[in-house]
Amino acid sequence: MALGSGHQTTTTDSAFIAEQWSDEVIAAKEKKLALARLVTNISFVGKKYDTLHIPVPGRGNASQKLANTQVTLVTDTAADVAVLIDQHWEYSKMYEDISQLQAKSSMRRFYTEDAGYALARKIDQALHLLGAGLNGGSIAGATNLYETAVIGGDGVTAFSGSGNNGTALTDAGLRKAIQFLEDNEYATDELSFVIPPVEASVIRGIDRFTQDAFRGDGTTLVTGRIGNLYGVEVIGTSNCPWIHRNSVTSTQSVTFTSAAPTGASFVDEFGLTVDWATSSPTDTKYRACLLLHKDALALATQQKVRTQSQYKQEYLGTLVTADTVFGTKELRDYAGVAIIVPA
Repeated sequence: MALGSGHQTTTTDSAFIAEQWSDEVIAAKEKKLALARLVTNISFVGKKYDTLHIPVPGRGNASQKLANTQVTLVTDTAADVAVLIDQHWEYSKMYEDISQLQAKSSMRRFYTEDAGYALARKIDQALHLLGAGLNGGSIAGATNLYETAVIGGDGVTAFSGSGNNGTALTDAGLRKAIQFLEDNEYATDELSFVIPPVEASVIRGIDRFTQDAFRGDGTTLVTGRIGNLYGVEVIGTSNCPWIHRNSVTSTQSVTFTSAAPTGASFVDEFGLTVDWATSSPTDTKYRACLLLHKDALALATQQKVRTQSQYKQEYLGTLVTADTVFGTKELRDYAGVAIIVPA
């Protein structure tokens, strides 16, 4: 007796397969996000447009009410910040049948976590690059990148690529940088400080941040966790940008790797071209920390992590793709400051 054509196949069951993968990748991605958790997050899911407009109102002033006079009206023309939804990133793997039959279950777990990590890195990196534009910063050319940032030593002096003046974070430098945002009316307990591993090592060597006499409980010395400094939450991440300073041209190339730029026409993360071949320049490396309030930057997500799987009979394997669509933008120019330190 014929069984008919109503078979349960990978096509009919694809929704179940995709959801299982999707849950795993989303969990891995959320675990790896650092900076994205600290900014203004806006859901753009389901919208059919490529630009999100965000009104940014200015602060108003209160007026004294005098007897027998009318109230003073407060007027404000809110700024319009347009977030272009132009970032589409994907992570794809082909799992052949024989590898799934023979490989340990840890293989799938590793690549699932790797997909979440790779997508989270792209989101965080897009946000980190916005730090160069804070406080009126410009990315128009490679000669002045991050030159409205401050150096870690005093938290006041502007970083200069030509001056080659980035210095490690100090207690006084952190306090001055915090004061800068406090002077712009951002509460200390609403700030976050995102730092690379090299600066976490520096902070752990500053007595005021680690010793029992200052911390009260000595937990930093026991666990290595930095946690909170002066009411500011400190988050460590390897995603802080690398600034490579060219000794010949005094220009900068910004990347997300410690590897020295090479070639006569090296293009960095900002799309800027620098000659790293002529006259054999040396590479002085810096890292860009970020002290910010969540109002400084915006992340608009049009498509959360979507995972799709399809059985490819011609390859006798399963193609799995995870992707996400988002856009990033600076919201308030003086709600954050980049701090440049030696790598």
